[in-house]
Amino acid sequence: MAKDKTDKLVEPEQENGQAKKTKKKKKLGNETYFKELSKLHVKLAKLQRYIRTEGLKVVVLFEGRDAAGKGGTIKRITEPLNPRVVRVVALGKPTEREQTQWYFQRYVPHLPAAGEMVLFDRSWYNRAGVERVMGFCTDAEYREFLRSCPMFERMLIYSGIILIKYWFSVSAEEQERRFKKRIKDPTRRWKISPMDLESRARWVEYSRAKDQMFLYTDIPQAPWYVVDSNEKKRARLNCIHHLLSKIPYENIEPPPIELPELQGDIGYLRPPIDTQHFVPKVY
Repeated sequence: MAKDKTDKLVEPEQENGQAKKTKKKKKLGNETYFKELSKLHVKLAKLQRYIRTEGLKVVVLFEGRDAAGKGGTIKRITEPLNPRVVRVVALGKPTEREQTQWYFQRYVPHLPAAGEMVLFDRSWYNRAGVERVMGFCTDAEYREFLRSCPMFERMLIYSGIILIKYWFSVSAEEQERRFKKRIKDPTRRWKISPMDLESRARWVEYSRAKDQMFLYTDIPQAPWYVVDSNEKKRARLNCIHHLLSKIPYENIEPPPIELPELQGDIGYLRPPIDTQHFVPKVY
């Protein structure tokens, strides 16, 4: 009997996928960053209009190590968009009932209808990453995921869904710098969880899990796209630019808008202003 393919192990590679050292680029300045981001936001608005008009169904997955920059990129994508058209899904720990369901079942209700784009801030790939490394799933469940995930994604694609998968790659040094910054900043302290700290202690195990995941789920119909996220600004711009390139869209001009004239006096008498409760003008 042939040995099951999932018995093979892939040696972890360098996280940024490059064996050779390359010359470090100068950090992107704020002026250039916001100028380019503004241009991309206009294009995202056009993409949104096209998705809505043409009834496209788009799913974008954001995966990667903790503090790799997934959340920040998602925020920059959704910033100029309508939340009724572009939704973010970030599921928490599964309930007891969900743990007894078909694994992909809890994600299916969040898939888009026609005219929608859904961004998954972590997705069904939790099983191949966190659950695998932390022992939250059995070996049998893990193997079944590697077997069935490509089939599940092909089903989504054959049903008309556009599926795009991003892996945000960050070095150990940069992750440590970001963790320390979060620990010192009271507004970001909530971003550090015991699971995040444990993930650093298991850096190599996570590397192996990621490589194994890529081996089985980097399929032609839905390949993985790696984002070098050691510099957040460049990572955000590069990811948005790439996302726009993966969804062919046309610029559909919206109909012209004319503001109606303000309604004139019709004899309505408003109640006294001192009957209302106003927010104090502290600033």
